[in-house]
Amino acid sequence: MIMNISKTDIDALNSVIQITVDRKDYDGKVSSVLNDYRKNANIPGFRKGHVPMGMIKKQYEQAVIADEVNKLLRENLDKFIQEEKIELLGNPIPKASEEALDWKADQMDFEFELGLAPKFEVKLEVLKKVIRYEIEPEAKMIEEQLSYIQKQYGKLVSQKEVQKGFEITAQFRNEEAELETMVNFTLEDLKSKKAIKALKEATTGAVLNLTGKGLFSDEATGKRLLNVDDKKIEELDSKEITVELKEINERIAAELNQELFDKLYEPGTVTTEQELKDKIKASLQAQFEPQANQKLMNDISEALVEKTKFKLPGDFLKKWIQTSGKEPMTEEEAVEEYNKSEKGIRYQLIEGKIINENELSLTFEELKAYAATLVKNQMMQYGQIPEQEQLDGIVSNVLSNQEETKKLSEQLMGEKMLTFFKEKAPLKIKKVGFDTFVKEANAKAE
Repeated sequence: MIMNISKTDIDALNSVIQITVDRKDYDGKVSSVLNDYRKNANIPGFRKGHVPMGMIKKQYEQAVIADEVNKLLRENLDKFIQEEKIELLGNPIPKASEEALDWKADQMDFEFELGLAPKFEVKLEVLKKVIRYEIEPEAKMIEEQLSYIQKQYGKLVSQKEVQKGFEITAQFRNEEAELETMVNFTLEDLKSKKAIKALKEATTGAVLNLTGKGLFSDEATGKRLLNVDDKKIEELDSKEITVELKEINERIAAELNQELFDKLYEPGTVTTEQELKDKIKASLQAQFEPQANQKLMNDISEALVEKTKFKLPGDFLKKWIQTSGKEPMTEEEAVEEYNKSEKGIRYQLIEGKIINENELSLTFEELKAYAATLVKNQMMQYGQIPEQEQLDGIVSNVLSNQEETKKLSEQLMGEKMLTFFKEKAPLKIKKVGFDTFVKEANAKAE
């Protein structure tokens, strides 16, 4: 093992490690590799295993020395960093020497530049102005959802004439524009007064010729109903569309009674309209919660990065970014990349410190249990209830995939961090309706 290794601190964020490699540190291994080469070399004019060692050395010795020296450097550099508990940013960068390296010298000196993780404190008090939104569905939204449920579980009654609110099924055609599609719509989806009047006067089976321009309430509605793109909807503006009425139906809303309640939930668990509204409210809150949580974590990370002051070894990191990628990068490109990723680096450091100081690190058992819950929930959505042995097999298979394991670990750690901040940080709780939440979220984003 290499004995002559030392560290010199340039400043609080930059150090240099010096390593001196003596020939005796690698000579035996080089000789062993060259002997193996000699035994297996196939060189014209020589029997296998009888090639002169001088010829083998001339062809392979320098490359073998370089390979063995690099192995020693990696092993001992990693060991030194671990033993000295040096906290790095990026990886060590070999320091270029002005003189060409003599691979046959009795002694070789190497230097590696290090970027060191900064020392700092994380104070949760800086989060006292961060708002934790609790989204409360407005009464109007609950009523709309209630109306939707009643329509969904209601019944269709065939009608001969079109009236406001009736559901119309019609074939839309225009041969020139290659349009032929069945459309379900109501009068409320239309804008053209002429078209609305014509439909009100029509009966099932009627064929109408309607002008494409201004037909629908807006362009988005037209594209959605006809299932066409911007170019096609624009083309139809100058066309006449043939509309053949296939069905006219009135949807009769389901009554708010026990029969409907038992269709929606486990029989007996909902017995009144108010209890149904409470269920709808809870369901909407569950739908909104991920958006509120995402905004909370975004605001927390921004506040922590802005308020937690520390310096980074910027010059080192730019150099590391330039030299560590698969593709070569110019100095300007490295600077641009560093500027884009600096906030991310800062938050990773802050998050790492919070995890270490509060013992939030993941255990394999936690990850296994988390994966099992996700798999079980997914299977139950399709009506499957897995046996424990089957579940264990699926989880084992999932966690054998490195990318999947990384993804699940990040998700679970994200949930742990969210819980930690909700419990420990002095956040401002604000109850708002969904529309207000969206408005405030967008206002801050802008």
